[in-house]
Amino acid sequence: MSRHTARVRAGNDRPSLYTEITDKIIAELEVGRIPWVQPWGTAAIKAPLAMPRNAATQRGYSGINVLILWGSLIDYGFSGQSWLTFRQALGLGGHVRKGERGTTVVFADRFTPDDERRRAADAGEEPGAIPFLKRFTVFNTDQCDGLPEGVAASVVPPPPGQAEPRAEALIAATGADFRIGGARAYYNTTGDFVQVPPPAAYFEPINWHRTAFHELGHWTGHASRLNRDHSGSFGSKSYAREELAAEMAGAFVCASLGIVPTVRHADYIGSWLEVLREDNRAVVRAASAASKAADFLLSFLPLAIGAVAEGNEEAV
Repeated sequence: MSRHTARVRAGNDRPSLYTEITDKIIAELEVGRIPWVQPWGTAAIKAPLAMPRNAATQRGYSGINVLILWGSLIDYGFSGQSWLTFRQALGLGGHVRKGERGTTVVFADRFTPDDERRRAADAGEEPGAIPFLKRFTVFNTDQCDGLPEGVAASVVPPPPGQAEPRAEALIAATGADFRIGGARAYYNTTGDFVQVPPPAAYFEPINWHRTAFHELGHWTGHASRLNRDHSGSFGSKSYAREELAAEMAGAFVCASLGIVPTVRHADYIGSWLEVLREDNRAVVRAASAASKAADFLLSFLPLAIGAVAEGNEEAV
C-alpha cells in the first residue's frame, strides 16, 4: 500500500464522533465505572436487563451503540430498551413529544474520494477508503406518545431459574472444546480450547457462567471462526484490545440471556485506558468485534433452547 493510500485511510480528522465517544468511555473508566456493566449494577435502573432494539424494525443495536444506549438508560431513567427515530415514530402513528432530547447513535461506513479512485486506477492498486461514522438520532419509546400498543413493550427477560440452564445448554451447543478443571480460567490459543475451574470454585454459581462466556468470547476469535488477532502477549496493546473485546462480548451474551454482566478483569482497566487514549477508534472497533463475537455465540441459542426443552420434558 502506498504512503498516499495510507494517508487516505487515516484521513485528516478534526475532533470527531470517534473522539466524542472515546472521551466519554475514558471518563467512565477513569472513575472505575465499566460502561458494559455499570447500568445493571445500580438500583435506580428501571429498564429490564436486555439488549437495546429498534421498536420499528425489531432489530437489535450492536457495537458501540449498545454502550451508548445503555448509557442513556442511566442518564435519563428510561423504563424500556426500545428506540425509534423521529420518522419511525411518525410512521407508526405516534410522535416524539415536543422538547424531548434524542440520543446520538452511529453507523460505521467508509468513503473513497474520486481522486483516490483515479490515483489507484492509474497505479493498478486497490483504492484506499476513509472510515467514518454517520450520526443518527433516536428516541426511547418513553419519549413518545401515540404509539400502537405493544410497540413500546419491553423485552421480558427469562425467569431467573431458566438463565443458568440456558447458559449451560448454550455452552454445550457451541461445540467448543470446553474443559472444566484447574485453578484459573483461560482460552488456549494453540490448542483451541477453553478451560474454566469447577463451579464450586466460584462464590456464586452464576459467576462460573459469566467467566465461561468471557473465555468463549476469546474462543470466537480463532482463525477458523472470526479470525481476530490473538498474537499479543500479556501486557501488550494487542492483548489489551482482545481482552476489551472479550469483556464486552461476555457482557452482551450475558445480557441476552438475562444474566447481569460483571467485569471479569477490572485489573486491566489501566491497559484499556492506554489503548483508548492512543487510538480514538479502539473502543468502536472493540465493541464491533464484541458484537460479532456475541452474535456468533448466540447463533447457537436455538440448539441450546431445544436442549433445555427436551430436558424439561424428560423431567416431567
